[in-house]
Amino acid sequence: MTMVRAYTPQHAAVWDELVDASVNGTFLHSRKFLAYHGDRFQDRSLLIYDARENLCAVLPAALDPTDPQTVVSHPGATYGGLIHAGNLTGNAFAESFDAVLKHYRRAGLQELCYKAVPHIYHRVPAMEDLYHLFRRDAVCYRRDLSACVDLQNRLPLHQMRRRGIRKAGRSDIDIAENIDRLPRFWHILGENLAERHGAKPVHSLEEIQGLIQSFPRQMELACAVFEGDVVAGCLLFKTPVTTHCQYIASTAEGRSGRALDLLFETLIRREQMAGKRYFNFGISTENQGRDLNDGLHRFKNGFGGGTITHEFFRLEL
Repeated sequence: MTMVRAYTPQHAAVWDELVDASVNGTFLHSRKFLAYHGDRFQDRSLLIYDARENLCAVLPAALDPTDPQTVVSHPGATYGGLIHAGNLTGNAFAESFDAVLKHYRRAGLQELCYKAVPHIYHRVPAMEDLYHLFRRDAVCYRRDLSACVDLQNRLPLHQMRRRGIRKAGRSDIDIAENIDRLPRFWHILGENLAERHGAKPVHSLEEIQGLIQSFPRQMELACAVFEGDVVAGCLLFKTPVTTHCQYIASTAEGRSGRALDLLFETLIRREQMAGKRYFNFGISTENQGRDLNDGLHRFKNGFGGGTITHEFFRLEL
């Protein structure tokens, strides 16, 4: 019989051990990553045990800050989902999933919002959750479009990207990985977001610096540098299978010199040589996936990429 227990800080070590051994988890599911939110969310994460009381899955989750009757997996992460080590398939997954739903129902919650882990982060295909969401009449309420390069089956570069790479190369732009440049990059990122969207980065500089200290192998800053100054950059989140661009920014000088073209081509080739399977540029959609920034999406796909989606589901409890 499947058993479900609410997460407490005493479970942190066994939780992270399972995430590390999982087929579909990344460091975004670790307690160390989720803990940086502090008291921003009311945690409702769960641990799922099999009949022999062996931990077989975890579900990172918290209450929706705008609706305390809704639990989200996870409101503070790009994706959530039921994370397991590959032993939950077929009816075993269904039993665990139903136990999760029953637990939340007994707690008086009315709805589960489930942010599925995109398949490019799976070490082994693990899409049982999408099937069992379908069986329980879950509704897909959001779908984001993301440009992604399959590093084993890369499409040809678009001619505009080729020209941009050549132009940047003639401008003596250098590519450097140096975390000490983070404050300068964060300033550029803030200016970009304020100018284009009237927004600011989701993470503060201090939060990102703290996360990088906690995850020095999973987070990296790559910059295009011209005459000693950062003109473009990208903060990377690195998982076992996929390298993901979490933040991208460029100065006016960098855009004129096509610095991002050279930066991305350099990073894609490097990750390809390192044995990664995917290089993901991130989403090009806004307004809960309803609005597509087509120019941005075509720019990203110009590096030999295709398209994946991020799936969001709502299930009444």
